[in-house]
Amino acid sequence: MTHSIKITKAAQSKASEVDFHNIVMGTRFSDHMFICDYQNGEWQNPRIEPLALIPTHPAAMALHYGQAIFEGMKATMGKDGTPLLFRPDENAKRMNFSANRMGMPLFPEDLFVEALKQFVAIEKEWIPTQEGSALYLRPFMYADEPFIGMRAATSFKFIVMGSPTGPFFHKKIKLYAERKYVRAVNGGTGEAKAAGNYAGAIRPTEHAKTKGYDQVLWLDAQHFEYIQEVGTMNIFFKIGGKFITPDLSGSILAGITRMSVIDILRDKGYEVIERPITITEIIEASKNGTLEEAFGAGTAVGIARIEEIGNKDLSIKFPAENPVSDMVANTLEGIKTQELEDKFGWLVAAK
Repeated sequence: MTHSIKITKAAQSKASEVDFHNIVMGTRFSDHMFICDYQNGEWQNPRIEPLALIPTHPAAMALHYGQAIFEGMKATMGKDGTPLLFRPDENAKRMNFSANRMGMPLFPEDLFVEALKQFVAIEKEWIPTQEGSALYLRPFMYADEPFIGMRAATSFKFIVMGSPTGPFFHKKIKLYAERKYVRAVNGGTGEAKAAGNYAGAIRPTEHAKTKGYDQVLWLDAQHFEYIQEVGTMNIFFKIGGKFITPDLSGSILAGITRMSVIDILRDKGYEVIERPITITEIIEASKNGTLEEAFGAGTAVGIARIEEIGNKDLSIKFPAENPVSDMVANTLEGIKTQELEDKFGWLVAAK
């Protein structure tokens, strides 16, 4: 299907005001936004216009009942100066998976990709070129119908905005195994990218930071034994030469970076096992010397090498060298900037 997107450009770009060598993620925003409205049972009026405040009724249902979802992705600059998107079709699929779980309308996946391509082409000068930097893209959908009552909303907005970002973690990270609060349970919304999932993580994450850790290692809600995610990332462990990552059991987000890392590792000849994994197993592997590496994988952070996990009174330490983690990080970055061959066909030109 062909979609006509109305474009109204900003009178003047603010990109020249930004020091792209010193960017704090989420503090500066590009000149435009994409908007599309869901009314009378269909998506309509897709448009790109200057970034502006959005009038919102105090009774907008997202504010009261939490019908809000989002995606996270990045645009990078190719060697030839072409803006590039990384697997946007997968983000479109996951957006609709989240929408379905949250009782929200599906968004046309071809329009999702086309909107991003046109948006990034317009915002080309907002893409940093420093290593590890990118234009972070935030597609999101929320219920804007003014109604107080517990039912699915009938009107929604889908919006895309951009924020330039530098490398996320410059150092290895320390994790705190949380044993009071939980991120998600089977049958809940953990496998959807719902806004409320992140709201519930704020307090325990801040608590972990007061103890000297960077992020929370989330465990299952019943036994506080099975590992789920780390902060806002999926997690990988290298044990005895094999990589193990928690399987998508219904409480874990299907990360785009996660699936890409699995493809890269298998392409390099490593065995990758998707299965339940316990904190006890990690402790035992640490004791017997088979625990070799661990890293978090996510869109915002890329690859975050893990230095330590604090579990009760025990500190699980990881080896200082992270050769495979480094390889995965460099491969992902190299593909995104066309320094390496895109043998998987992941890149989509935004032009």
